[in-house]
Amino acid sequence: MIHIRDLRHRIIDIPDLAIHARSVAVIGPNGSGKTTLLLVCSGIEEPRAGEVRILGRLPSAVKIGWVGEFPDRTLLFSRVYDEIAATSRFRNRSCNETDERVRAVAREIGISHLLDMKVSDLSGGEKALVAMAAAGVDDPEVLILDEADSHLDGETADRIQRAVRTSSASHVLWCTQSMDTAACADHIIFMEGGMIRYCGTPDEVFARLEETCFYPTMWRLHR
Repeated sequence: MIHIRDLRHRIIDIPDLAIHARSVAVIGPNGSGKTTLLLVCSGIEEPRAGEVRILGRLPSAVKIGWVGEFPDRTLLFSRVYDEIAATSRFRNRSCNETDERVRAVAREIGISHLLDMKVSDLSGGEKALVAMAAAGVDDPEVLILDEADSHLDGETADRIQRAVRTSSASHVLWCTQSMDTAACADHIIFMEGGMIRYCGTPDEVFARLEETCFYPTMWRLHR
């Protein structure tokens, strides 16, 4: 479960929120606090007041995989293999186990052919897939994606979503500008002005957004 209580941080003001769903999409206008919420849930930022509990623990005590909107800002190593292997190495896993994990996740995402390449030589979409592999290599309990699909072509975005669906993570929390992608979530949070305006299943939330730009295009076509 994800439980937020009396959370105050930057623009965010969330008195109480409890979510049991596995996949949670966070949507809303620019500047509504979506990224700030993900940063607090990931443990990257400490809240000014209140707390977030994930699986009954503070984010700092949960294994979290993070994928950001701009992989260039988070990819640290010059070689793809080393970038994906970093988390396992930091956790002192053996060389053999690390190698098995790296090659397994690369195979699953379809980037085995990139392992020996320099990160600087990759396209934007390839970097996003490498970031996804690096986030998932050590079996995170929670995956958090901050608009990781924003600058991707359709095929690459689909590969990211397939990796999310096959992940063993207990929760996947992601922010997206694609309402069709958000509609596939188990639960949706719609934020506005730092507050949660609507929260519930896709049917419940999008019913309140039908006359806005936040209604899924595919739903609109089939009304």
